[in-house]
Amino acid sequence: MKKSNHIDDKGNAQMVDVSSKAITNRRAIASGYINLSRDALNIIKDNTNKKGDVLGIAKIAGIQAAKKTSDLVPLAHQINLSNIKINFEIKEKEKIILCVSEVISNGKTGVEIEAILATQISLLTIYDMCKYIDKSMIISEVKLLLKEGGKTGVYKLP
Repeated sequence: MKKSNHIDDKGNAQMVDVSSKAITNRRAIASGYINLSRDALNIIKDNTNKKGDVLGIAKIAGIQAAKKTSDLVPLAHQINLSNIKINFEIKEKEKIILCVSEVISNGKTGVEIEAILATQISLLTIYDMCKYIDKSMIISEVKLLLKEGGKTGVYKLP
């Protein structure tokens, strides 16, 4: 098994030293979805939630989360992000909202965690804004779909 870069030779947690890594274009895409009741879905779709524009606020929350990743994930690096895109797709038949987050940077380390966190916080914001309607919502299948850039090249979910 490969030794973790996050563990030093004494077994202590450490931040990975990226100072000698090359600067490359980095991109990551993550997705996840939230299952919700027909009532909650209709209120989001009709933009009649008493707390405001659910998807607009969820998008802003996801963008903020990506920018704050290093404050929340202990060994994550501070990264200058070039772009963050968050999109939602309402799937009425399945009663789900799909969230897809894309994060782009030009730097020495990847942006996978930023994309995953943006997705999770976007979906959690939907939950928070709709919990007065439906407490049984389920956030699930948050995953990395694509990673580009860096020494390891491209990863695409099979």
